[in-house]
Amino acid sequence: MTENHAVSPALAELADACGVASSFEDAHGVRREVPASTLRAVLAALGVEVTDDDGEGDLSAREALEAVRLGPWRRVLPPTLVARQGTAIGCPVHVPRGAIVNVAALLEDTDEPVSLLPLDEPRIAREVDGMAMERVAVEVPGTIPVGWHRVTAVVEAPGIDPVSGECTLLVYPSVIPVPAGIEERRAVGLAAQLYQVRSDESWGVGDLADLGELAGWAGRDLGADFVLVNPMHAGEPFAPVSPSPYLPTTRRFSSPLYLRPELVPEYGELSDDDRRRVEGLAHTAAAANTDDTIDRDGSWTRKLEALRILFTVPLSGGRAESFDRFVEQQGPGILGFATWSALAGAHGPDWSAWPEDLQDPESEAVARFAEENSEEIRFHLWLQWLVGEQRAHAHRAAVDSGMRLGILHDLAVGVHPTGADAWSLNRSLARGVSVGAPPDVYNQRGQDWSQPPLRPDALAQEGYRPFRDIVRAALRDSGGVRIDHILGLFRLWWIPRGSAPTEGTYVHYDHEAMLGVLALEASRAGAVVVGEDLGTVAPGVRETLSELGVLGTSVMWFEQDDDAPIPPEDYRRLCMASVTTHDLPPTAGYAELVHVDVREELGQLTGDVAAERRGAAAEIEAFTSAVRERGLLEGDSPDDLVVALHRFVAGSPSLLFAVSVSDLVGDRRPVNIPGTSDEYPNWRVPLSGPTGEVVGMETLRASTLADRVMKAAGAPRR
Repeated sequence: MTENHAVSPALAELADACGVASSFEDAHGVRREVPASTLRAVLAALGVEVTDDDGEGDLSAREALEAVRLGPWRRVLPPTLVARQGTAIGCPVHVPRGAIVNVAALLEDTDEPVSLLPLDEPRIAREVDGMAMERVAVEVPGTIPVGWHRVTAVVEAPGIDPVSGECTLLVYPSVIPVPAGIEERRAVGLAAQLYQVRSDESWGVGDLADLGELAGWAGRDLGADFVLVNPMHAGEPFAPVSPSPYLPTTRRFSSPLYLRPELVPEYGELSDDDRRRVEGLAHTAAAANTDDTIDRDGSWTRKLEALRILFTVPLSGGRAESFDRFVEQQGPGILGFATWSALAGAHGPDWSAWPEDLQDPESEAVARFAEENSEEIRFHLWLQWLVGEQRAHAHRAAVDSGMRLGILHDLAVGVHPTGADAWSLNRSLARGVSVGAPPDVYNQRGQDWSQPPLRPDALAQEGYRPFRDIVRAALRDSGGVRIDHILGLFRLWWIPRGSAPTEGTYVHYDHEAMLGVLALEASRAGAVVVGEDLGTVAPGVRETLSELGVLGTSVMWFEQDDDAPIPPEDYRRLCMASVTTHDLPPTAGYAELVHVDVREELGQLTGDVAAERRGAAAEIEAFTSAVRERGLLEGDSPDDLVVALHRFVAGSPSLLFAVSVSDLVGDRRPVNIPGTSDEYPNWRVPLSGPTGEVVGMETLRASTLADRVMKAAGAPRR
């Protein structure tokens, strides 16, 4: 190891104090040491600068460590307190020596004060910035109800003016309740990439009207209890639009790409000429419904023109009041997003390339722009209002069809590095690093997702409001949420800019606080929470999630032990089981080794290709033998194997079973190849049949395979 990579004891201690791993265990159980250069870069992203040449004794790291340790002493109260319902916790209060302190919790909504009394513990003393200080511990009682509360402290000491402090107090429920009836009878549902599910009336991309139709059909005819959709977070407000739903510009607001213009109530009030213009745009856009590539740009360009025509119709009566109420309820965040959208129209979506005075969302220049472009900003607010209406309509259609859960939404890991959230949440995001994943069995070179991570220290400083707003947005008008890479609530793999994914390290988060936010918001919404807990899982993580009532994820292909299928009876009960997932080919394609073919073609395989192919073929044979031995395979066709594998997983005790829509039509092509962007048409592949023919909603509804697969999965007939 070179001198540049050597990690001194002081640097390792500093990293540990900041929650940065100086070593970790990889996917194969091997202990890996993190280079000093990586630690310095990650610490810098957390606002802790350590010089490249520390010199004898590592002075820079030791000084930084002392500053980190003094940080809590320079605050009266910690930035955030987190408590589980029914559990008392201690709250440290830092005061001048001999000071008198009065501390109270102010309850959510009412601001009713609850006095916090000192614990019977000795005061801890130390000198801070030349002043003698003491740490006083007070008790937050376990009787405080769940909610978002505040703690205030007033400090009085001889010779100084009174000092006050305030922090957020999050009290979360001990468990997220499982929705009624799911404990007694498993919920079987669909997993859909919504943009793929196109009908004759679509504008080239599956939309919220198609989601309502899909959910209604699946609930009434297939006995489905939910439809899990890809993340519907907003992308760029103008073409070109990033194809990946997992690289949005914001996670707090939804993509108007999924709107159906004809469902906007003001459509009925258009003049004859304007109606013909919208109909013409719809007809042109619909011609792309049979194309072999999803053209988001073409669809959104035409849809945006139609929506601007609809925007000219004045809102009347209750509609105007509903719009105003929506904007008020969303708070300042939606105004910031709409302002960014208008700025993106004027200067492009990359805020880092804007004039310098517009790069700060709180600048006077941004305020002037907002005043001068108020109508354009109102347009983007209006779009979000419409998306909210159509999302709610799709969820109602799902529930009205008999579904017990309805629509489940997906929450992506992060956002685009130069998008709306990166601009408006600039003080909460780390710079100079991106999120990804270390190498594992399926991604041997690791992954860089190019997303800036939320800073754990900034989240605490802001009372976890940024994360709370993200979770609330995902739970709005839904029966639950899937958290992509929920392991990121415990630790995330940070990669310094310009480095390979292999040269990153883990940064730890206050997982109790993150899960507390999730538990409180999900419980209030009456929603089920599914965590995608695949990959390199740290010890104790799954147990912690299960104890809180968060369902895990079991993908059949990953459920193996010593290269043999794990019996479905041994799957976890508190999880969502499936045969496949969006990062793998559909079941028929996986069985035909499409995943090996594509990765070989793209140069993703680092080992012997022939050996990789033999291993994959042996895996398929092992699962085929397993279903054959159980008498589940009733024929020799690819469709028969797909049905049998779903019947196999149906033998698990898992509370949820998600069936991919692609498996209902015998699709082969993967929608995403992890670790690639433009090398493969990720997120642009339409729903297709066995021979590659494009499949629309009308064909999907007539599929006999759909009925067979859902029956095999155990969906009841209503």
